[in-house]
Amino acid sequence: MAQTFQVVDLFAGCGGITAGFHRTGRYQTVGAVEIDLAAATTYAENFGKDIIHHGDIAKWEINDAAATAHVVVGGPPCQGFSNLGAKRLDDPRNQLWREYVRVLKKIRPAAFVIENVDRFLRSEEFRALHAETEPGASLDEYELRSDVINAADYGAAQIRRRAIVIGTRRDLDPIGIPKPTVSRNEWKTVAASLAKLPTFVAEDNQLLPEVMVAHHGTPVPGAYRGLTLHVTRHYEPISRKRFRKIPVGGNRFDLPDELKSPCWRKHTSGSGDVMGRLHWDRPSVTIRTEFFKPEKGRYIHPTEHRAITHLEAALLQGFDKDFKWCGSKVQIARQIGNAVPVELATAIGAHIAESLDARM
Repeated sequence: MAQTFQVVDLFAGCGGITAGFHRTGRYQTVGAVEIDLAAATTYAENFGKDIIHHGDIAKWEINDAAATAHVVVGGPPCQGFSNLGAKRLDDPRNQLWREYVRVLKKIRPAAFVIENVDRFLRSEEFRALHAETEPGASLDEYELRSDVINAADYGAAQIRRRAIVIGTRRDLDPIGIPKPTVSRNEWKTVAASLAKLPTFVAEDNQLLPEVMVAHHGTPVPGAYRGLTLHVTRHYEPISRKRFRKIPVGGNRFDLPDELKSPCWRKHTSGSGDVMGRLHWDRPSVTIRTEFFKPEKGRYIHPTEHRAITHLEAALLQGFDKDFKWCGSKVQIARQIGNAVPVELATAIGAHIAESLDARM
């Protein structure tokens, strides 16, 4: 029987990495940390309230169970050096990777994984992390391998470029970055993820049921799953007219002038994803936290005249239809958009397990 490895998930969010690692059947999660209450509640609903610590990672005391972990995973917040918005090198969130290092020094896992935006590998934070693995530094017992990979190459129905760093203890042969598991002509499509859902008839289906759950002292809306999350937002008449004018694969450039906003009329170049319609026969664009706003990207349903729903975004991120979600619509959207695609996490988890099988 294959060995089961213990894993700790830091900056766990709603549990995208945990879901993927568990999908391999090779891991038991023995600890997780998440500061956002709604995300921590979602994690608790799906993986157990006794596993997740809700709070600041700096205040997390590693218990005996977590101290046994073979693998530590996580994606320290990337907003400080994300490609979106201001790139502030002094953003305190950039320093949270140092708490990740603190946990590594305490647990000393056989391997660890850091997932982040592609720009992370060009950041001062990554250079500092690499310096910690030099002789005499705090992580000198680890060797790093890193690369930027595309989630679609690992079975996700989504184009999403992410930086992956794998650290291996030096008493073991280093674990490299996993090779793609599918070729480009095998990429999973939007249709493969969404085609079995019922047609969305009620275009104004905007509300989640009024139910609450509490795992950390404060009630949070939820838990929601399945078609309960097949919800959209209110659209003004002009938005509905715009949707109907955008053809398959089209975008704002396909709109007649009378339906364009003034800024769109002035800017005849730029992003082709704004007010874009997804393709059935391709992976989706990166699912971000505001996927319910077509003005933010290519998030219009391939055939229906609306943005994708929360359920559809979650499916494109690889979550099971029965995954339980907690929080407001905006909070759940943030959890979905910030998650690691589950198929990508599955591929990484399987690669790490197979590598440790050969090394331990």
